[in-house]
Amino acid sequence: MAYILISLLLTTLSIHPIASVGAVYNIEDFGAKSDGQTDSASALLSAWNAACQSTSPATIYVPNGKFLVGHITFTGPCANNKINMQIYGTFVAPSNYANFGSVGEWIVFDKVVGLSVYGGTFDGSGSGLWACKASGGSCPDGATSITFRNSKDILISGLTSMNSELYHIVIDSCDGVTVQSVKINAPGNSPNTDGIHVQGSNGVTITGASIRTGDDCVSIGPGTTNLWIELVSCGPGHGISIGSLGKGYNERGVQNVTVKTTVFTGTENGLRIKTWGRPSDAFVQGVVFEHAVMQNVQNPIIIDQNYCPDDKGCPDQSSGVRISQVTYTDIHGSSASKVAVKFDCSPTNPCSSIELQNIKLTYSGAQPAEASCTHAGGTTTGFIIPPSCL
Repeated sequence: MAYILISLLLTTLSIHPIASVGAVYNIEDFGAKSDGQTDSASALLSAWNAACQSTSPATIYVPNGKFLVGHITFTGPCANNKINMQIYGTFVAPSNYANFGSVGEWIVFDKVVGLSVYGGTFDGSGSGLWACKASGGSCPDGATSITFRNSKDILISGLTSMNSELYHIVIDSCDGVTVQSVKINAPGNSPNTDGIHVQGSNGVTITGASIRTGDDCVSIGPGTTNLWIELVSCGPGHGISIGSLGKGYNERGVQNVTVKTTVFTGTENGLRIKTWGRPSDAFVQGVVFEHAVMQNVQNPIIIDQNYCPDDKGCPDQSSGVRISQVTYTDIHGSSASKVAVKFDCSPTNPCSSIELQNIKLTYSGAQPAEASCTHAGGTTTGFIIPPSCL
C-alpha cells in the first residue's frame, strides 16, 4: 500500500504544468547551447542575474535539450523573493571529474529566498570518478550535484538527479525547504552518493521521493530540527540515516524528526541512527519512525553508537551522543538477517525512552526475526520479536 501511494504521488505531482511568473528569461537568449558540448554556465548565470535583479517576480526558463554546465553558484539575496526556475531540459556536468578541482560542488544556490525549482534532470556524470575509486587509484573526492545553502522558503519539485559524483542534493543551513516528487538515481555500488542530505536546517519537508543510490537515501546531519519525511521509496541504498553524529565534540543535536510511510527494498539498512564512538555533547531527541515496509533489508531497525571507520580516532571510546524519545510504530516486512532490530547504544549514555509498537519483521520465510539490545531502555507493545530486548 505504501509503495502504491508513493507511485501515485509521484505521478500526480509530475503531470501538472507550472505557470511562469513575471518576466521570463530564456537561457538560450543569453547564449546557452543545447548541444551538450558548449559550457552554458555563463549564460545560465547571466539569466540568473537578470531574474535576481528584477524587482518583480521572475522566471528562468530552461528549454528541452542537453546543456553542459560547469561549476556555478547562484547567489542572493535578490531584489525579489519569487524566482521560478522552470526546467524542461537536462544539465550535464563535465565528464572529466578533475574539472571540479577542490570545489567539491557542482551547482550551488546560496543566500536565496523564495526560489522554486521545477522539473529538469541533473546528470552529474559520476561514472568516471566511481571507476577511479573502484580501481584504488589516486582520485579526488568528487562533487555534490546540487547544494542549497543559507537559504529560505525553497521549493524543489519534480526534479531528477542522476549519476552524482557524491551527494545528489544537500540542504545546508536553510529554513523552510520543501522537496517533493524528486527522483534520484545512481547505481547501488556508486560510493558516497547519498540521495538527500540535510544538516543545520529547520523546517525541511521531503515527500513523494523515489531514491535509488549507493549510499544513504536520506541522511540527516547535525543541527537538523523539525524534519518531515513521508512517502519515500528507497533501494538500492543504505536506508534513511540520522548520522553519523558526534565526530566533533561541540556538535549540534538532531530534534523533532518524523519519517512515515516508507518502503525499503534490498537496502543495507532501513531506519538507522549512527554515532561515532567518541566524546560529544550532541543528541538525538524526539524521533518518530512509523508505517515502514521492509523488503529483504539487511538491518531494518538499527542504532549503532560504535561507529569508528578504520578504527581511527575512536577505538575503545564511548559515544557521548545522547539518544532518547525514539518511537518505532508499524514496521513490518522481511529482514535479510536473523537480527532485524539491533540497538547497540553507548555504555556511558544509554539510549532511553525507546518505544517499539507493532513491529512485525520476519526472516527466511515466515519465522519471526530476532532483536538485540545493549544499553537501551524503553517499552514494547504488539511486538512479535521477543520483547525481552527492552
